[in-house]
Amino acid sequence: MTATGAERTYPRVRVAGDALERGTQYGARTRSRVLLSLEAYERVFAYYTGRDWERVKRECQSYLPAIESAHPALLDEMRGIAKGAGVEFEDILALNLRTEIMYAAKARMARGMAPPPAECSSFCIMPEASANGRLMVGQNWDWLPHCLETVVVLEAKQEGKPDFVTVVEAGLLAKCGMNSAGIGSATNALVTDHDKGEPGLPYHVMLRAFLDAGTITEALGMLQKWVRSSSANYLLAHAGGIGVAVEAAPGDFSRLYYITPNDGLLVHTNHFLSQLRDVKDVSVWAMPDSLVRLQRLASALRAARPVSVDALTGMLADHADHPFGVCCHPDTTQHPVHQGATILSIIMEPAARSIWLADGNPCSTPYRRLEYEDFFSHRRTTMHDHQGV
Repeated sequence: MTATGAERTYPRVRVAGDALERGTQYGARTRSRVLLSLEAYERVFAYYTGRDWERVKRECQSYLPAIESAHPALLDEMRGIAKGAGVEFEDILALNLRTEIMYAAKARMARGMAPPPAECSSFCIMPEASANGRLMVGQNWDWLPHCLETVVVLEAKQEGKPDFVTVVEAGLLAKCGMNSAGIGSATNALVTDHDKGEPGLPYHVMLRAFLDAGTITEALGMLQKWVRSSSANYLLAHAGGIGVAVEAAPGDFSRLYYITPNDGLLVHTNHFLSQLRDVKDVSVWAMPDSLVRLQRLASALRAARPVSVDALTGMLADHADHPFGVCCHPDTTQHPVHQGATILSIIMEPAARSIWLADGNPCSTPYRRLEYEDFFSHRRTTMHDHQGV
């Protein structure tokens, strides 16, 4: 039976050690949710690509050289997740390539398929536009409704790198998150005519790599150094008052486009805002509701400036253009794998080391505040309450 509204609370999972150890703990403590993810994506991939799971796993091998060159420790994390969950490494690799598999425009168009559901309305509110003087960064994450049963709050301690927290589908490396160096990251899926599933650094590997960065400059360098496989918008912010959105098309540094805050606000949905040079944006074809969500959220933020947390939670529950609004609900007239929903709503305050999280649609799910001051300060903490899922 699916929990609804206030009944749902995504479990918190705390891990520590080297990459393999963290991954193993993560996989073991979320095993049931990892298995649900695998079961769901086997159906979803078959629908969108016409390929069975074994073929998907074989084709994912072509991404390994790029990940090994750029972030070999993240392969160890994936190996650990597989070990802990009792599944094959190739299963976890396929989960972490779900964007590359599902958003390959060439494959979708060739099959005459409707696009996957929309992903995300993100924002960054600079200190001068914030009611409490602290930067806020976050998003509504909209995706397939099965994720309501698979999301976890992953809290990781690392040696030699920032500790971090990410709210993520079980088995994936990262989604939106925040680290002890003061970085917060949100994201939006984008699609161009160059999203063909060609090997490069995958989307979710990039999202995880940002949480290892100590500065925004370091995070930007990660984007610029390696060839990326998928289009995406990466919204990067720092507690000290820095915010930048990087719209990325597949390829190298020449296909990165940068947007900085305007009047203390930065808002992004699921289409490019920059003028592209040598690729075609097909995001609005894939996610036409992106235009409405951008208008609604940007207008509400400007009207509410200076923006409080309470005001922001109301904006993120907006139902204009229902069911496709900022707070997204399934369109029950569509096939189940075309339906989308707001899986979570997150507001991060990196300076306060705190997160406001709604575990589902924010219109019906109360936000809870998660505090990370002690966790990020390396004080002694107990893992007792975080080990079971």
